[in-house]
Amino acid sequence: MAKSPASQQRRKGRSRGTAAKESPAKQEGSARRRSGQVQSLARAISLLNALTDEDYGLSLSDLAQKVGLAPSTTHRLLTTLQEERFVRFDLERSVWLVGVQAFVVGNAFVRSRDLVAMSRPHMRNLMEDSGETVNLAVEDQGEAIYLGQVECRQMMRAIAKPGGRVALHCSGVGKALLSGLPDMEVNRIVQRRGLGRYTEKTIDTPVRLRQALSLARQRGYAFDDEENAIGLRCVAAVIYDEYGHPLAAISLSGPTARLTDERVQVLGGLIVKAAAEITTALGGAKPDFASHG
Repeated sequence: MAKSPASQQRRKGRSRGTAAKESPAKQEGSARRRSGQVQSLARAISLLNALTDEDYGLSLSDLAQKVGLAPSTTHRLLTTLQEERFVRFDLERSVWLVGVQAFVVGNAFVRSRDLVAMSRPHMRNLMEDSGETVNLAVEDQGEAIYLGQVECRQMMRAIAKPGGRVALHCSGVGKALLSGLPDMEVNRIVQRRGLGRYTEKTIDTPVRLRQALSLARQRGYAFDDEENAIGLRCVAAVIYDEYGHPLAAISLSGPTARLTDERVQVLGGLIVKAAAEITTALGGAKPDFASHG
């Protein structure tokens, strides 16, 4: 029997009212879905871990048994991992193996470990020659993240813990990393991250940043003149990979009382030398800055 417009309107009203009342339940459902997503991620990782132990791969049933999952669940997760190239399927032997993307991710970690390990002796030598704290950092999502540090023996010294982050435009390591990039890429980073003001000396306009990066390219090192923290100065230079791309930056940091204008020039020469030595040790090459535009 056909429903009257009034009846339909009442039904719609009840539906809207019910939806409003069920809001907490929907929130609970969303939480369950998020929990399920986390569980799926954990299970996918367990599959990858299981496959890393098997050089010749595993069949679906053997893999499911090894990780304690149902074959249907295992196959669904493997299919997703296969789409992202973390696993692959050998048709001839009907076994699953680790995929190329797992190697790419793992190799990124190996490269970062090699970078720190191979830079460490040069960082120690630089600390001894300069008497100042030495930092190593890389670019990550538009920020500089510190990988390592060799502290100086001075009572007053700069401390940047590994894993700590700092803005690119107002730090020595950050400006050094930016100086190794083409202007177009620098502009994209600035548009995405902005130019936040940390002190009265922070570079906060694109024009001033371009000028600072141009100067850094000319002399070979970047200079942070109390732009991130009052009372702290820093000089930094780029470490390049084999393609001439900025891989990391190494810096010397210290209080303004010790890093005078005259001493900054001396330390600049030391930091350029250390960065060049690490670049060579890693098989890197300095690019032609004439192409940066």
